[in-house]
Amino acid sequence: LAAHAEWLRKGQDAALLPFAEGTAARYAAVADLETKAADYFQRCRLAAYDPRGSTLLNATDAELVSLTNKDVSSAPEVAALPLARVEPGRALPLLEGVNPAWAARTAALARLTGKSELRESEWLELREKLARYGEYLKSKAGASVEKLGLARAEALLASTAKESIAKLIAQDEELTPEANAVADVVRLVHYKRDLHTLLRNFVNFADFYDPTRSAIFQAGTLYLDSRSCELCVRVDDPGAHAGLASLSRMYIAYCECRRPSGEAMKIAACFTQGDSDYLMVGRNGIFYDRQGRDWDANIIKVIENPISIRQAFFAPYKKFMRLVEEQALKFAAAKEKDADAKLAGSLDGKPVVPPPVDTGKMVGIIAALGVGVGAIGALFGGLVSGFLQLQPWWSKLIAVAGVLLAISGPSMLLAFLKLRARTLGPMLDANGWAVNGRVKVNIPLGTSLTAIKALPPGSRRSLEDPFEDKKARARRQIIIALLVAASAAALGWWLYHRNS
Repeated sequence: LAAHAEWLRKGQDAALLPFAEGTAARYAAVADLETKAADYFQRCRLAAYDPRGSTLLNATDAELVSLTNKDVSSAPEVAALPLARVEPGRALPLLEGVNPAWAARTAALARLTGKSELRESEWLELREKLARYGEYLKSKAGASVEKLGLARAEALLASTAKESIAKLIAQDEELTPEANAVADVVRLVHYKRDLHTLLRNFVNFADFYDPTRSAIFQAGTLYLDSRSCELCVRVDDPGAHAGLASLSRMYIAYCECRRPSGEAMKIAACFTQGDSDYLMVGRNGIFYDRQGRDWDANIIKVIENPISIRQAFFAPYKKFMRLVEEQALKFAAAKEKDADAKLAGSLDGKPVVPPPVDTGKMVGIIAALGVGVGAIGALFGGLVSGFLQLQPWWSKLIAVAGVLLAISGPSMLLAFLKLRARTLGPMLDANGWAVNGRVKVNIPLGTSLTAIKALPPGSRRSLEDPFEDKKARARRQIIIALLVAASAAALGWWLYHRNS
């Protein structure tokens, strides 16, 4: 208060106010234009130094052309142009021919000075007169009480307010031990209320392993791809989080969640049951947070890992089917391309000449195909014959199981090892936690964290399809009947020859 009052009293000195009450307004107007006006007069001096400056120091053609497709009312490129047209020895216009971005400020200065232009000497004289006032403004003290004004500041300084406040501060300091004791009690109450929950969630993860509870780091439930995922953690940056979270050995889908109000957040959802056939970037779901609010969820990134042993069992067969589909598509695409080329040639009126046939090469290919088909047939026949000769009957089942195990066993073993290594630790470490334990997520726990769709109690599934292709079903039934009849005939033929 004392410093501010002294500063205000100093501001009443007439020597600081060359324009009396209008000094503050003129100083503000000059300060607004100081840098731009200095640039303008310097350009005019350069134009006087070299005649080429009159052209080069003004706006160039390229700068003006770049403004043709912009909103010049707010384009920063306009404000960057010279304050006015540069000419040797020219005065600074304040009303006419001024850069539109600065016209309002130059007009304000024109009203205060009563002039339509200022020569450089007049500008420098005006700045010199206002220099002491500018230094006074820079020396402002006690700005925190500026709103009180000089009269109120002097009234407070003349009163006993300072002594009264000092006594209150002294009384507060006398109560320091009691205040510290209150703070200790508050801390103790928080320990009583929250420490147990903190320990169960951040130390031994008892709430996470309790089937009847949810850990406090579980953000909610994600419903996507006919599954509900309970292990969802909020994340800030999926890209940075994924680097460490990939060590968890879990299948993680990062989702961007939004509400109609505009709120947004990102989560990392762990899929621990089912398969990943239809989990990909772009799929949509619904996320319910712990407060029961629903969010629109969209997958933006995935970390792929085995989800279940069942998925690993079918993985080799799915890969084989995908390979067959890809090869069939490639073959069809090649044939379509050839047909398009022939059609284009016929439309152009040019005869389509087939490429010459290499007879020797064709003979070799046919011979190789014959040998391959024969070898495959012999191998298949040997396998069928050996399979049919197995005794007793249950040995055939063991043989089928062995074949399936040979195909699916490696992927199932690899999935089993990765599923046993699943851990929550890296998921939380990537969020900034200092988790030193592994926090294992074994197969039974993973099964409980992700639920698969199920029919409601009392409901039943209808297999009637009103749009089913009846002819296709009949063809399938005929093919199945023929296969059964052929198998029965082969079995009867084998039993006849075996007994004879």
